[in-house]
Amino acid sequence: MPSFDIVSEINTQEADNAVNQTLKEIEGRYDFKGSQCQLLWDKKEITLNAEDDYKINTMKDILQTKFHRRGIDIRALNYGKIEEAGGRMLKQKITLNQGISKENAKDITTYLKDLKLKIQPQVIDDKVRITSKSIDTLQEVMNLLRSKDFGIPLQFNNMRS
Repeated sequence: MPSFDIVSEINTQEADNAVNQTLKEIEGRYDFKGSQCQLLWDKKEITLNAEDDYKINTMKDILQTKFHRRGIDIRALNYGKIEEAGGRMLKQKITLNQGISKENAKDITTYLKDLKLKIQPQVIDDKVRITSKSIDTLQEVMNLLRSKDFGIPLQFNNMRS
């Protein structure tokens, strides 16, 4: 039976490139000269450190722009609240969402069941597998999922016929 998987993944190499471009732009900007701004990246989380809200928000805007130019959906970024980090410094943590959470998987399967199409959605770990007898039905499901916003970026892979 034909099937495909719905996943939510980020290309970590592209994310790394976006972070490096952000660091270069921050180093070269006049409004950041002499400041103690930092951007820390550990492959799962980005931490922004700065003296004030303006600089944190500017760093966040630059980061979003670089992610968007690199083809990474910015809905995959989950922003924490801005906290005090000691001294006069502020910090904000940004986590990268990888995989589909149980709640989002439940929303996707509920949406697909409400369509009354001849498909079988199945949650497997952090992805959703859709099977059907018809490839045309699977393509219709892909188009319907692209048009609906679940708050996370969705990709379709592992298409089997």
